[in-house]
Amino acid sequence: MANSSGLNRTGILSRVTVAAITAALVGTTTAAVAADAPQERTASAAVQQPSGNASAFAADTASDAQVNALYGVDSRGDMYGYAPNGRGGLDARLYTGYGWGSAKFITQVDRDHDGSADGIWDVTAGRLSYMEYGGDPVTVGSGWSIYNQVLSAGQLGGATADDLLARDSYGVLWLYLGYGNGKVTTRYRVGGGWNAYTQIAGKGDLSGDGKDDIVARDSYGVLWLYKGTGNYKAPFATRTRIGGGWNTYNTLVSTGDIDLDGITDLVARDKVGALWLYKGTANGTTPFKPRVQIGSSGWNTYRIMF
Repeated sequence: MANSSGLNRTGILSRVTVAAITAALVGTTTAAVAADAPQERTASAAVQQPSGNASAFAADTASDAQVNALYGVDSRGDMYGYAPNGRGGLDARLYTGYGWGSAKFITQVDRDHDGSADGIWDVTAGRLSYMEYGGDPVTVGSGWSIYNQVLSAGQLGGATADDLLARDSYGVLWLYLGYGNGKVTTRYRVGGGWNAYTQIAGKGDLSGDGKDDIVARDSYGVLWLYKGTGNYKAPFATRTRIGGGWNTYNTLVSTGDIDLDGITDLVARDKVGALWLYKGTANGTTPFKPRVQIGSSGWNTYRIMF
């Protein structure tokens, strides 16, 4: 009886130990999967017809310049949108989504060349996803953790849908052409040396030639214009110097036409959190007018702006 009882106790202890280890492994695996899985996220459009200048808005919808809201994501992952107000500024913010706390990059995309974004591309946990405003995210591809800058600057390859730019850690810039359904082509190498820039922005034509352009700020605070060519194999012409002093800003972003004059603009956030608008001129030599403040301090609440 004693031996039998001892054997039973050993068997029970062994089963308990195995069960505990199994439970721990299952719990660890489940936690790892849960941590790696993208959390639920939503996004809706904040673009609306301004009441202050309806005629200007109507006239701009016929131009090639995109008209989009400016969006920001705060540290909690909440998304807010600011639509153009028709008077050269922005409307009060609207709550437009949640669940973006882990997103590394977010950028707007116009899929059908109708002058306004249909949704967003985002890079979260190394995956590129497309989400139509009001819809669900759809994974486009993985392996995007190799990039330290991702943005859509409009149509750079000569087609109708917006395209995607991505810069890797070696400073090589890559172009992904948009199919018009949220998916993208195989990447095309644009060129090297792009790690010289601390900010890259664009969302339309800045030079007035009908082709979408970008601007890039270097570490010395000099802003450069790269005119688009419309050729996906060589999408940019040689750079042109715009001016210095741009290192006063910690964020440069373009959503298209803010003041509704049919010309693409640039928004800049300074280090104290104020927001400035650089209205476009459609002149490749001097693409921006003097800055106008459109937001007081407080814009530093957003860790991502797009």
